[in-house]
Amino acid sequence: VQLQASGGGLVEAGGSLRLSCVASTSISSIITMGWYRQAPGKQRELVATITSGRSTNYADSVKGRFTISRDNAKSTVYLQMNSLKPEDTGVYYCNTKPLTYVWGKGTQVTVSS
Repeated sequence: VQLQASGGGLVEAGGSLRLSCVASTSISSIITMGWYRQAPGKQRELVATITSGRSTNYADSVKGRFTISRDNAKSTVYLQMNSLKPEDTGVYYCNTKPLTYVWGKGTQVTVSS
């Protein structure tokens, strides 16, 4: 299974980005999908999750600013990121929770101050 994340880029603080992650297999039967990020010099952390029932959960650091969603028909998970901060900088990945698949390449998000 391949997980292809896209939509990253360079944005000023306060800006927005929308990330997409397309899976090479159907995600309809996957209970929980998540977005993870890895900041420079830090461990990868879980940012947001969404269940098959559309229940969502967020890390405290992004709560109120990020919104996760999924489209099972397109095997795609999205992450809408608003009010971006420099500390949101990192490589963003999607995967299941708990982890099932090999990590994809991720998409780089850089927020300038």
